[in-house]
Amino acid sequence: MAFEEITADYLRENSLVKQFIESYDKFVETGLQEVVDSQQVIEPQIEGLVLRLGRIRVEKPRVIEVDGSSRVFYPAETRARDLSYTAPLFLEITPVIHGSEKRTEEVFVGELPVMVKSKLCYLNGKSAQELVELGEDAKDPGAYFVINGTEKTLVTLEDLAPNRILVSREKDGKSVQSKIFSTRLGFRGRCTVDRSTEGKLSVTMPSYGKPLELTLTLKALGMDKVEKIVEAFSQDPEVQNDIALNLEIDEAKNRREALEIIGKRAAPGQPVEYQVRRAELLLDRYLLPHIGIDESARIPKAYFLTRMAERATMVAYRKRAPEDKDHYANKRLKISGMLMEELFRYSFQFLVKDVAYQMERANVRGRKMSMFAVVRPDALTERLKYSMATGNWVGGHTGVSQPLDRYNYISAMSFLRRVTSPLAKKHPHYKARDLNGTHFGRLDPNETPEGPNCGLVKALALFSEVTTGTPEEEVEHLLKKMDVSLRLD
Repeated sequence: MAFEEITADYLRENSLVKQFIESYDKFVETGLQEVVDSQQVIEPQIEGLVLRLGRIRVEKPRVIEVDGSSRVFYPAETRARDLSYTAPLFLEITPVIHGSEKRTEEVFVGELPVMVKSKLCYLNGKSAQELVELGEDAKDPGAYFVINGTEKTLVTLEDLAPNRILVSREKDGKSVQSKIFSTRLGFRGRCTVDRSTEGKLSVTMPSYGKPLELTLTLKALGMDKVEKIVEAFSQDPEVQNDIALNLEIDEAKNRREALEIIGKRAAPGQPVEYQVRRAELLLDRYLLPHIGIDESARIPKAYFLTRMAERATMVAYRKRAPEDKDHYANKRLKISGMLMEELFRYSFQFLVKDVAYQMERANVRGRKMSMFAVVRPDALTERLKYSMATGNWVGGHTGVSQPLDRYNYISAMSFLRRVTSPLAKKHPHYKARDLNGTHFGRLDPNETPEGPNCGLVKALALFSEVTTGTPEEEVEHLLKKMDVSLRLD
């Protein structure tokens, strides 16, 4: 079969933007509820009162006219009237007063921008004739939003893979760093294990400025016996040599002493018990949060740190090559569903704070608190629309939401499949801009602009598709069920 026939068959069965629509649908079906579940409760500063959050529900897009009437509307009307194509969001809120639950109310909490041709959109599943009757182009692929009458698309972001160990040599050529971008429920923290030229190993994590000795951290996590620490590492002579050196200079004899030393550095001048609690909080919340944030995750975190240290040592002794950051196995693409989840998580935090503030305000004034009066939908809606309209996104990214290029059909398709790198365009970044062998079949080697954006703005290859992701817990459960022994080297 000729290549042209294969291409025609593929395009007949598959839309070039299907992964973006699937990603958005997955966000609506599971992502919204995951954000709400991660919050669980709103706790205003009112004694005995807690608001428990339940199921979140999205309706089909509707427009509210000046006279207050509500009706169905289609993308063509939003373009003509400079409206936003949005759907109403409803959230179940249950007040719990001194442990007793009151009546659950479903409250309107805001409006969610709707992707054209997604499951929420009225155009989904329509035939070519029906689309023409609704004022739409039958060939239009969808996968964009309509905000204030302007068609906006979310540009795919290329980023380093989260929860993956990357080992690199530092600029001095002698010290080595093993790092991981540990990501959990919207929180992204950079945790590292550094090996100095002498072989000293130290750990860094967010919310704690200074490096901690590796063996001190392992003892604080519960691996408090020297024999346990030695056994946790591989039996390579170089690795054992490094561990012997680090154990020799370690001051702590047991877990309690290790926690006291860390707590003394984190909260100097405070009572010892407070310092210990502070140390435990730092290790649970900010050290490798993707593994877990409770006590049961401490030993797995210790073993994970040993693997990071092993890798750093092996690279230092040139028994292993450092990771190539530009290899596409070490990259991930954030497509529309993931970007919308990030934005919704950020915006939802403002709604939570606003609800707590309105409850406290009503309580101080002695007013009766109605959920419908306390929840202001604008707190959520305005932040969502602002980011969609301006392109200013969570994490300091700019230009994420851009007006769709409608010069012709090909330019629109190219724009929808664009991939951008977060690296600054004014810096050389020669290696990052180069064509890498792992781009083959994934990215178009020709389609990149000239000038400062060369190599930083790319486009997906014609047959390449981006998966929308699978929960890690399912894979972990299957591996444990099959009794698979995992090593991270």
